[in-house]
Amino acid sequence: MHHHGYLWTGPKERFDNEALRRPPHPEPPPAGSRPELIQRHREVAAEFRTVDLPPLETAFWLLKPGSLICDTWDEAEEAAAWIGTRLAAYVHRFAAERDRDTTRLARLVDSAAERLGSGSDVSFGFYLERPSSLVVLRRLAPSVLQETRKPPKTLGGSCV
Repeated sequence: MHHHGYLWTGPKERFDNEALRRPPHPEPPPAGSRPELIQRHREVAAEFRTVDLPPLETAFWLLKPGSLICDTWDEAEEAAAWIGTRLAAYVHRFAAERDRDTTRLARLVDSAAERLGSGSDVSFGFYLERPSSLVVLRRLAPSVLQETRKPPKTLGGSCV
């Protein structure tokens, strides 16, 4: 097993678009359904796999393009350290004062290392100013996927 790291920041309004954060229902609406329902199903079916929004369930990141992976690690401690680095980079932008507490953040990273070491997924979300959202997570992935889902060589875009 190995660990993928993902990071997303963006407008809260976009983050709140839950329809694009969940996979579409496998069956389209029945014939005779309202046109707007049929259109919405088509949009979600076309966009869910490619949109960079964090899915509602961490496991669904593996359905997304490999280009959204910020980095990949074999060791849980390395993945937790990456989470800590990402949180430290954004701490000054956290909307809630209590989220800026560095002792609390250190405990979150320690907890992440424990959970990652036991094979669990880790996902943290914070509201940023202006209103924006930050999602930092790590997804455990079977090693069989490692060769086909390589992260970019340099961190950029939404990974920094």
